Amino acid sequence: MNDIIAAARTLLFVPGHRPDRFDKAAGSGADLVVLDLEDAVAPDQKDTAREHARTWLAAGNRAVVRINPAGTPWHDQDLTAVSGLATALMVPKAECADQIGAVAARAPRAGIIPLIETAAGVTRAVAVCSAAAVVRPAFGSVDLAAQLGIDHRSHEALRHARSALVLATAAAGCGAPIDGVTTALDDEAALQADLDHAATLGFTGKLCVHPRQVEQANTAFTPSDDELRWAQRVLAAGADGAVASLDGQMIDRPVLLRAEAIVRQAQR
Repeated sequence: MNDIIAAARTLLFVPGHRPDRFDKAAGSGADLVVLDLEDAVAPDQKDTAREHARTWLAAGNRAVVRINPAGTPWHDQDLTAVSGLATALMVPKAECADQIGAVAARAPRAGIIPLIETAAGVTRAVAVCSAAAVVRPAFGSVDLAAQLGIDHRSHEALRHARSALVLATAAAGCGAPIDGVTTALDDEAALQADLDHAATLGFTGKLCVHPRQVEQANTAFTPSDDELRWAQRVLAAGADGAVASLDGQMIDRPVLLRAEAIVRQAQR
């Protein structure tokens, strides 16, 4: 199951108090559905949302669940309700490995997706991503921007944080990160700009907040035909393991690894 989480290009949020949307989200083409018990649910609806999520998962459906943070009145109940049912748990405000360990101890069969959305989380991202249960992190761009007093839509303002998270996943040896949401629901150009920026920096997935974002995001994180042909030619040129050349460019071990990664992405 962790392989599915690691390879997911799109994770579509659906509010936990809207069970009428669960099946629609599952049929949207998103690689994973995220049943949200946190930000999308008002305090007086938390218990209802939790029960809707538990019931849907118990019926055999697969989803990630974003639980409420530790220290809130709902955290322990969330874990009790879904820990044996969720494909993975998304942990908000992840800032240290101990947080991840405490959740993992309650949900030993679920992968963990830490949501890095605070300054402390970014500066400690290597430690967070190194926790044993972590499959890959997600980037909470909107919350981080609010803490920093900057525009969450600005690529430049959040470039350092995004790059720090990409570096942290590589250093920790976990899956590449999932980029934060695009809040412009009807602006395909804005979504594409966000996708291109995230992919350039090394992200391999996207948090989506509307089904109409899914297809575009899936395409952005799937190698194009040209990229796949290039990768196959590189692997053929370097098949004997020696340094080679292709179209006037040197082919050595790092280039071969990049080509292998592209082929793996295309096979998802």
